Amino acid sequence: MTKPISYKRHRFPPQIIAHAVWLYFRFPLSLRLVEEMLLERGIVVSYETIRRWGKKFGPEYARRLRRKPPRPADIWHLDEVVISIAGRKHWLWRAVDQDGYVLDEIVQTRRDTKAAKRLLTRLMKKQGIAPKRIITDKLSSYGAARRQVMPRVEHRSHKGLNNRAENSHLPLRKRERMMQGFRSVGGLQRFTSVFSAARNLFVPPRSHQSALATHLHRLQAMAAWKAVAGVLA
Repeated sequence: MTKPISYKRHRFPPQIIAHAVWLYFRFPLSLRLVEEMLLERGIVVSYETIRRWGKKFGPEYARRLRRKPPRPADIWHLDEVVISIAGRKHWLWRAVDQDGYVLDEIVQTRRDTKAAKRLLTRLMKKQGIAPKRIITDKLSSYGAARRQVMPRVEHRSHKGLNNRAENSHLPLRKRERMMQGFRSVGGLQRFTSVFSAARNLFVPPRSHQSALATHLHRLQAMAAWKAVAGVLA
């Protein structure tokens, strides 16, 4: 069994810590806005403390969240987006499946075959099986990397087919504006891993569902978050 998360030497109870981390990673809120929301509930805590909570507990919560099991029929959509850090261009490479579920993402300084190959290699290692096909934009690096890593997998390269991957960048873009940019590569990589894990958990599947089904999905997601945080009453 997984060892429970330790909250020793923390003045605030685990319920408050888990709730603050959830607010920060789930919604487009700055640390100061999370601080204000907690204050409205009578919880006096600084935004710097919330930042430290997110840095310490966020990655651990993300590692414990239940991941979507891979299937041979999965379709991977790959895309990369430029992000400026300290005046330098970096590229966030992301892979999502046909349901919009984020499979992996990695920050790199390059936008070439070597970078694309690294993303595909990480995906194969994490998923354990190859997809039915991959869909990318017209960047030729994807084709070269695919021939080296998964030569038997079908590859479709067309900008119009890859809207799912391109749209997956929008929530992070919103957070980037709210946070006024990212300060370091490591900070961006840590943030995206937790941010995407929370989004995967709480956003309902891309299918037509009733309001009741969506409501139940959110309740189940909240129960799962509390379970990994170890704050179930």
